[in-house]
Amino acid sequence: MTALGFLYPGHSAEDDYPRMEQMLGSDVRLQVVHTDIGEDAHRVDALLEMGSPKRLAAGVEELRLSGAEAVVWACTSASFVFGWEGAHDQVRALARSAGLPASSTSFAFAHAAREVGAGRVAVAATYPEDVAGLFASFLKASGVEVVSTQGNGIITAAEVGTWGWQEVRAMAHAGDHPDAEALLLPDTALHTAAYVKDLEQDLGKPVLTANQVTVWEALRLASRRVNAPSLGALFTKEPVVQARD
Repeated sequence: MTALGFLYPGHSAEDDYPRMEQMLGSDVRLQVVHTDIGEDAHRVDALLEMGSPKRLAAGVEELRLSGAEAVVWACTSASFVFGWEGAHDQVRALARSAGLPASSTSFAFAHAAREVGAGRVAVAATYPEDVAGLFASFLKASGVEVVSTQGNGIITAAEVGTWGWQEVRAMAHAGDHPDAEALLLPDTALHTAAYVKDLEQDLGKPVLTANQVTVWEALRLASRRVNAPSLGALFTKEPVVQARD
């Protein structure tokens, strides 16, 4: 059994994690601990507070007791908003606090883009334009070329969590770009686990979504590969364990 830990801010799309645990269909357990979200706002000052060391450290003990082998801060905006160096500082502090390998969803996107061979990507974000631009800057710092960025002006995670297939599909199509080798949907408050495969069939390219890449990153930290085609191209490369589709 591989136990993986996730610090998830508040309550929006955390049900993606038990769904993905089923999709993995192997001896992988996904343990989600909720952190205090503070003010629910895709605004820089609120995001900096949401991702502060004290808020992340508060959930660490529960994850340690769960037997997690690695921990990922399951939030994109409250990691990339610190910038490239600041996001590194954030996960180093988390690793020290947890005594475990640690990462965040922002780094998961950078690593996952390389995994699927996407040097050029498009970003379709729920966030306001200024916050979406900070994500694009983070990706550029990682060496990924961002050919287009589209924000959708949504302020709260609570609203994002109400979106279903039609809204997600419309945002993906509107935010894709013909020069992009992959499309990125960066918000862990957005339900996407059930939609990745269909989005990839629609767009004809890899689609990387926040909760999907977060789980993949935790598996990477634990040196595990799981082949789960229902979770898209990211989960179909050089498998060690075959999951049920």
